[in-house]
Amino acid sequence: MNGAGAGREQPLERGTQRDGRVSGRTNQTPEYRSAAPTAAPSTPWTEMPQHSTGDKPLVSVPQLVFPSPPSATDSECGHSPPSRRVSLGSPPGHGTPCPAAHSPPDSCSQPLCPPLAEKHGCRAPPEMHYVAAGPQSVACGWWAFTPKCLQAFNTPRGFLLFLCVAAFLQGMTVNGLVSTVITSIERRYDLPSYQSGLIASSYDAAACLCLTFVSYFGGNGHKPRWLGWGVLVMGAGSLLFALPHFTAGAYEAEAAEGVGTCRANRSVACRDSASGLAGYRLVFMLSQFLHGVGATPLYTLGVTYLDENVKSSYSPVYIATFYTAAILGPAAGYLIGGTLLNVYTEIGRRTELTTESPLWVGAWWVGFLGAGAAAFLIAIPILGYPRQLPGSQRYVVMRVSETHQLKDSGHKAASNPDFGKTIRDLPLSIWLLLKNPTFILLCLAGATEATLIAGMSTFGPKFLESQFSLSASEAATLFGYLVVPAGGGGTFLGGFLVNKFKLRGAGIIKLCLLCTLTSLLAVFVFFIHCPNVPMAGVTASYSGSVLPEGHLELTAACNAPCACRPERYSPVCGSDSLTYYSPCHAGCGGEAAPGAGGHKVYRDCSCIPQNFSSGFGHATAGKCTSSCQRKPLLLVFIFVVITFTFLSSIPALTATLRCVCDRQRSFALGIQWIVVRTLGAIPGPIAFGWVIDKACLLWQDQCGQRGSCFVYQNSAMSRYMLITGLVYKVLGFLFFATACMLYKPPSESPNSLAASLPSQSSASDNPMDLRDTPSALQLRSDV
Repeated sequence: MNGAGAGREQPLERGTQRDGRVSGRTNQTPEYRSAAPTAAPSTPWTEMPQHSTGDKPLVSVPQLVFPSPPSATDSECGHSPPSRRVSLGSPPGHGTPCPAAHSPPDSCSQPLCPPLAEKHGCRAPPEMHYVAAGPQSVACGWWAFTPKCLQAFNTPRGFLLFLCVAAFLQGMTVNGLVSTVITSIERRYDLPSYQSGLIASSYDAAACLCLTFVSYFGGNGHKPRWLGWGVLVMGAGSLLFALPHFTAGAYEAEAAEGVGTCRANRSVACRDSASGLAGYRLVFMLSQFLHGVGATPLYTLGVTYLDENVKSSYSPVYIATFYTAAILGPAAGYLIGGTLLNVYTEIGRRTELTTESPLWVGAWWVGFLGAGAAAFLIAIPILGYPRQLPGSQRYVVMRVSETHQLKDSGHKAASNPDFGKTIRDLPLSIWLLLKNPTFILLCLAGATEATLIAGMSTFGPKFLESQFSLSASEAATLFGYLVVPAGGGGTFLGGFLVNKFKLRGAGIIKLCLLCTLTSLLAVFVFFIHCPNVPMAGVTASYSGSVLPEGHLELTAACNAPCACRPERYSPVCGSDSLTYYSPCHAGCGGEAAPGAGGHKVYRDCSCIPQNFSSGFGHATAGKCTSSCQRKPLLLVFIFVVITFTFLSSIPALTATLRCVCDRQRSFALGIQWIVVRTLGAIPGPIAFGWVIDKACLLWQDQCGQRGSCFVYQNSAMSRYMLITGLVYKVLGFLFFATACMLYKPPSESPNSLAASLPSQSSASDNPMDLRDTPSALQLRSDV
């Protein structure tokens, strides 16, 4: 038998079972040894060695045997098809022969790793590449500081814990707190909805700029370090978001008592402060930009790091847990933010304003300070994780590859272990993904879903506030109660269904198709809306008759002597169940007196119909409550839409990971997030903000300049939400359906490879069992 050159591996064929042990340390260059071939021809097989530590074999890593196609060069190896074994053991000393494993008597002993002088021999099967890598540390710690107590967290579950906390903070800050306080920020800094939409979109704009760089170079780099530094940048963005509270000066808003009544109404001097406050939107945009930069590695490198270090069948469960934490974050943000909005923004300062007052601004900035500090703390343990977790190498060959079949030389180049390590491979990497129709369609479907998620998460509380006549804090809390079970439960359920039914390729896409169809049907709930609470001069005349749409008559004969100014917006609820713009517009001349429940009560209001027992009517501070009977039905169907929208997220992500090559997974997720953000998450809040502004009936008047919206028309808002939801849901359904039809499964099922492997539940959570797992042998499969 002619030998192969150094570094070349041989194809192995099935022979009779042999036992033999190898010993030595595993963090050194592997040695390839051969067993004698059998005389009888048999089906070719490749057999993985049993790893050993010292003189005892590692029980948790049994011998792995997988099929391999026969090679034409087998005839060169002897007079009969041989059987060979690759054994990983201690490096032999100089001049030490390679011992042969026990074999049947009729077999011939031929060295698998002959001397370097031999130039001929068997070639490795074309679909399997064995790459010998140098020793690398798998200990958890920072540089040389790797205490044993930290190694208990050096497992997939340990890393998942810290990654979930980081995702929780990201979701709580960006998708929870920002959305909750957006109304307060508009009120505090005089911003219209489209400008607050720009603030929300700055996060996704930053992610688009960084995704290519992070996913391409970070995918081949030290992923935990990229993740840790990203969390640090995200924390800095949170601290910057709270900065305007400390630099814009104290918030000064006069209560309605005295000033807003008819007898004490005074003119208000116009100030130039509005334009200066509006300039703070640039600070908010910059902080959101830092949020986007810091969160970029989380959903690209974090997902692929989990997928690389656990068994492929358990990967959807790990990823679903990670995304569930990311969904619970916004829910917690809504709840925490809603609670903080009940605290006055100038903590420690007394105010006559109440939470029902439209001039009330809560402590919106407190949550960002806490989120920033927590992000700095959680980044420390993430930075201490190694490039690969102990025991992860055995899952490389077990990973299921369901790459969309494209027969060209580009995919052969992508299977090269050195592919993707330099900038020269970037154009080919992009071209390979663009030629994958399933990947492109999944990206477009994700963009349609992201548009709805981004728009609803930003303006969902405002929708509930308008429909049900709630305060900002009540609306944020109610929306949080919807997102917690619907978003979190739907996300985890999606990953559970993929794992439970062992879905692959086309089956996963069909699940996404079913979820999109269900949520599409539930969107029709926006045909239902709650009528506006009648407001004098806006939706109804002072006599109670309905006003034409867009026709404002705030001044009437009953309040004309008061010379009420539009800058004093402080709604009151009259005893006739009609909401008035302010006590002055209701013609209330008396001072406010405490009433039931702590609400201020205004007496002698000339515009409110006379009560025979007490003269003129009275008014209570705050808007009149809504008595909408459709509220439960509307909330139930919104819950269904949120559930099935998030239920398809993990299956869609799993389908993306399974339809691209192994070495392109991180980069593919980066490109997907660019498409999703560019076409969905960035224009989503801007489009929703523009649409919601179209439904505004009453704008804030600041010395002739339009500020934020005070009153929306509920019917128009529901109609616009229905049209927007239908358009994007139909597009998403078509993209998923086309992806399902164009997807081409592998010509040879990966089950043939997985069936020969021993059952492994997941990566071991005991680092002591896996500390000696070979990290020098990396196997790449092009199934």
